[in-house]
Amino acid sequence: MAKETINWHDRAKALTLDGRAFINGERTWSRAERKFDNLSPIDGRYLSQTARCDAADVDHAVAMARRAFEGGRWAGQAPAQRKRVLQKFADLMMQHKEELALLETLDMGKPIKYSLVVDVSLAANCIRWYGEAIDKVYGEIAPTPANSLALITREPVGVVAAIVPWNYPLLMAAWKIAPALAAGNSVVLKPSEKSPLSALRLAELAFEAGIPAGVFNVLPGYGNEAGAALALHMDVDCIGFTGSTRTGKQIIQMAGQSNLKRAWMELGGKSANIVCADCPDLDAAVAAAVGSIYFNQGESCNAPSRLFVEESIKDKFLEKALAMVPDYAPGDPLDEKTVMGAIVDSIQMKTVMGYIDSGREEGGKLLAGGNAVRKETGGFYVEPTLFDGVQNTMKIAREEIFGPVLSVLSFTDMDEAVKQANDTPYGLHAAVWTSDISKAIRTSRALKAGTVHVNQYDGDDITVPFGGYKQSGNGRDKSLHAFDKYTELKTTWIQV
Repeated sequence: MAKETINWHDRAKALTLDGRAFINGERTWSRAERKFDNLSPIDGRYLSQTARCDAADVDHAVAMARRAFEGGRWAGQAPAQRKRVLQKFADLMMQHKEELALLETLDMGKPIKYSLVVDVSLAANCIRWYGEAIDKVYGEIAPTPANSLALITREPVGVVAAIVPWNYPLLMAAWKIAPALAAGNSVVLKPSEKSPLSALRLAELAFEAGIPAGVFNVLPGYGNEAGAALALHMDVDCIGFTGSTRTGKQIIQMAGQSNLKRAWMELGGKSANIVCADCPDLDAAVAAAVGSIYFNQGESCNAPSRLFVEESIKDKFLEKALAMVPDYAPGDPLDEKTVMGAIVDSIQMKTVMGYIDSGREEGGKLLAGGNAVRKETGGFYVEPTLFDGVQNTMKIAREEIFGPVLSVLSFTDMDEAVKQANDTPYGLHAAVWTSDISKAIRTSRALKAGTVHVNQYDGDDITVPFGGYKQSGNGRDKSLHAFDKYTELKTTWIQV
């Protein structure tokens, strides 16, 4: 049976968009009734007015979250019951998969095909996985002397604030709220002001699934208003953040200035991808290098934006890479054939173009791209861009661009390649391509990154942790390790 062809433009016209906050089980405007216009990067179209929440709204949402937590309406439920609700929540997400995907694409410009098969599907799987896991996480009994019994148990930390970015709005929200809710916490989520719509719809689906009022609240707004108020709030017990390193540092300072709330940061990256002459599959290495940097318009913190290629194979590698670059030409995000969409807004596009100009000025050799395109649409699009002859001291090799820009560096000595790969304030992801297993193990041990890929890139599963070293942050999203962020360890000592 042929797959139904969806006219996503017609679907977008028929979509009802609601930018109101979600607090204590209800949609509401901000208390000050301030709003901002939400525009789509696809073509500049008006999407909705969105609540501009501030400290007063944060106070209200946190109070409702605290009341729900202390009343035990969610935390007091048996883990098996919380599991059933989270499973229903995931089911509802999949039932509304096309609506959620359309919200993602309209809001931040990613291709609809990826919103469907990546963002929504993986977010629902994340909710389902943590729901399934929660009644299988056991406490411990310490090996104490025979006249005592020491129990080690996990308890929900209380009220969790989650601040998530605009590049994967739904997925990053799921990575935070799924373990936090599964553990029994109440959550106040602040999505980016650039992409709030899917998170707001997510809250409605959570409430429909049976998550009680006050347990999951969503506050759209600006970082310096709603975000700062959450970080400084004296009744928020924990804050999880994904975003820029600069903002992450500010949040940690605010957490310390207030109630010393636990602060977990997943921050920027400048990941190194090292391809050796003995790479077992050069075509696969090229496809991974090109596909991973241009996926999601390069707006991924783990994108392998620094490509180190051994000198003896560099010409062949670049020939193959340049042949693939046109496949990633930006197109209409609402066309299912499109693989690279729009940059999230004019500000980010200006930032990306500034880095491209810097690459030219510092002596990088522009081999492909470098231009803003599709200007006639009213949207924000940048060609897939590739620089050769990059030095590790150049701005495009040191700073996170968050756009479709690949910097190619060459090497002849493996130790020097690793040294340069580590010569960065970041440490999120890295990769090495080699047929020598000993070299692969030595290199993976030497690379200072939270994840090291060997002979592939972007290998991923909900069962493995995601996070970085150095200024790429602390703590880990995904896997059972995420419970460490949203639970307290309690020791109960019983004298026998």
